Amino acid sequence: MKSTLVTAALAGTLVAAAAIAQSGPGTQKPAGQTPAQRPAPAQRAPAPPFPQGAKIAYINLQRIASESNEGKASSAKVQALQQKKLAELNEKNKALQATQQRLQASPNDRQLQKEGERLQLDMQRAQQDAQNELQQVQQQLQGAFERRLMPIVRQIAAEKGLQMVVSQADAGIVWADTGLDLSAEIIRRLDAAGTKAPGK
Repeated sequence: MKSTLVTAALAGTLVAAAAIAQSGPGTQKPAGQTPAQRPAPAQRAPAPPFPQGAKIAYINLQRIASESNEGKASSAKVQALQQKKLAELNEKNKALQATQQRLQASPNDRQLQKEGERLQLDMQRAQQDAQNELQQVQQQLQGAFERRLMPIVRQIAAEKGLQMVVSQADAGIVWADTGLDLSAEIIRRLDAAGTKAPGK
């Protein structure tokens, strides 16, 4: 199963990161609720039992990526890199703006014109490099996540005697018994495997 697993969890972060390269850096702070304003997370109802004799099950890849410890850690890594790149671009943008202001005062200064052109090109290259690095990190994390996920999916499928496990979003499921959803079990096993991994 070649699916964009981590992409689902990191979609908002990566879209924002891509916007850096298209619109340039800014100093706006993301709007949002304060911790006191945020509603308490809703408690999930216990998962219904798996239907006896079922041969097909499904998983919610977005839920697995966003709720598992590994998915959260991957998202945090991309967010940290995004913030680092944004800070670097902001510094370059400040230098460019300062040169442009000086050019307004001395529009015929050839040295300032060349400096402005150099800073503009440098800014464009830095934006593209930031986007490329973010995409590369995303792909690396996604590959690592898939390598951890697939053995667990195969293990559960073998235990339950399944013939097929599908992605809820990709399969276009209109309705299914919620007991066929293996997502919670996969999250539990992913997290358990993470706590047993060497060095963790």
